[in-house]
Amino acid sequence: MGINTGKLTNVLQGFVTGTNDVQGAAVVTPDGLSLASALPPGMDDERVSAMSAAMLSLGERIGSELARGGVDRIYVEGNEGYGVLTSCGNDAVFLVLASKAVKQGVLMLEIKRALEDLKTLLV
Repeated sequence: MGINTGKLTNVLQGFVTGTNDVQGAAVVTPDGLSLASALPPGMDDERVSAMSAAMLSLGERIGSELARGGVDRIYVEGNEGYGVLTSCGNDAVFLVLASKAVKQGVLMLEIKRALEDLKTLLV
């Protein structure tokens, strides 16, 4: 049975609309293909997917080279907000885009909850 991208998209849209200060989310493969997304208008889905894969690859290399072990989460903080890339099983990663106003502890909790739903759809 294949991955139900409609259900993945519904979970992402619910996550984005139901979590304060979250602006977008996507599930991508480690090689940069988009499985589903709920991104802000004007944001290129293919570009986001490719950059997520590049971030994951670089993060894994850094983790290995610095003897930090496997990468659980990659966290990017910019002037306008945050990008959080989290492992979502062996074949996908979960990208979340949040504004600078987000409460980081709440965000991490909500990401953990969303991962549970997403992982059940990716088996």
